[in-house]
Formats: sequence, C-alpha cells, structure tokens
Amino acid sequence: MFLNCGGHVKSAGSANSREQILAVATRVAGAHGYGGLNFRDIATEVGIKAASVYHHFPSKAELGAEVAKRYWEQFGEMLAARLAASGDALACLREYPDTFRTALRNDNRLCLCSFMAAEYDDLPDTVKKEVQTFADVNIGWLAQVLIAANVVAPKESEDRARAIYAAIAGAQLMARSRSDIKLFDSLVNSYRKVGLLPG
Repeated sequence: MFLNCGGHVKSAGSANSREQILAVATRVAGAHGYGGLNFRDIATEVGIKAASVYHHFPSKAELGAEVAKRYWEQFGEMLAARLAASGDALACLREYPDTFRTALRNDNRLCLCSFMAAEYDDLPDTVKKEVQTFADVNIGWLAQVLIAANVVAPKESEDRARAIYAAIAGAQLMARSRSDIKLFDSLVNSYRKVGLLPG
C-alpha cells in the first residue's frame, strides 16, 4: 500500500539481485497473493535465471516469508514515523484508515499481508507467522495511540485496537470486492458515527 509497486526491474548485477527479486515479488504478491509467486516469472522480470532466484531464496516459502516480513517491518516503521512526526495521537488515529485506502487507490489492491491472510490455509507456517505479525504490529500501534489520545483506558486499548484493525481491514476487503473506494469511505464514516473511531 505504501510500498513502491513500480514496473519492470532490470538486472544491475548480482549485488542487487536479491533486492530486485524482493521488489518484484512484493509487487506480484500485492497483486496476486502468495499463490501468484512464481520463480520463473520473477527471474524473467528481474533479468536473471530462475536458478539465481533459488540461490537467494531456496524455496517459495522463504521468499514469501521474507516479502511479508519486509512488508510489516516497513508498515510498522511508517506508522511509528507518522506518530513521531505528528506528535498528535488523535490525529494519527483519525488518519489510520488512509493507510489502507492507499492500497485501494493503487489499482484496487489489498494490503499485501491482508491478501496473504485470505490465503491462510494454503500458506506455509513461516509465511503464516509473518502475516500474523502484520496484524500484531497494527494492533500494537493502535493500542498505543488509543492510550496516548485518551480515547480508552489502557486495559481496554487492545480490545478496541483489534476491533479497529478488523473493521478497517474488512472495509478494505469489501470495497475491493466491489471495486468501489467510496464504499470504503462510507464504512469508515459509519465507524466514526458509532464511535469505533474518533470523529
């Protein structure tokens, strides 16, 4: 959603091959999920042989896990940076849905880890772990911000954070299924009206 989802990546030597593989794999997984990762196609786009992909990532599971891990790490850094730059916890909480809306604006995409979560039964355990961590990172950040904004008491923060995360991820999924970003906005507005999110 906030990651670079640019086009064709050209080979710039073996030193950059791993990063190029990850960049292409991230874009592919964002569009087609874990199931869409194909070493031969990735190699072709990077401009290397498929064996070179296996050199860096011996299995699809390892590649998928690294893609998901990098995604949640970057997402977490982005959330932390937003809070640090703003210093206004309430404003950050109000803007939180925008992080998911951005993916919908990018060719009606889902958040990469949300896409993979929908494939959960077919994911290797290593990938499942990273997908779960994405949710944990969001819930942890939301709980922290809810407390800082004095929206809820600390003992209630985790439950509210889970509810907000589930609501926003669900709104994104529903909007994507109808290719209608206005539906996402309408759902977020309804969450604000009922008090799940601050108005």
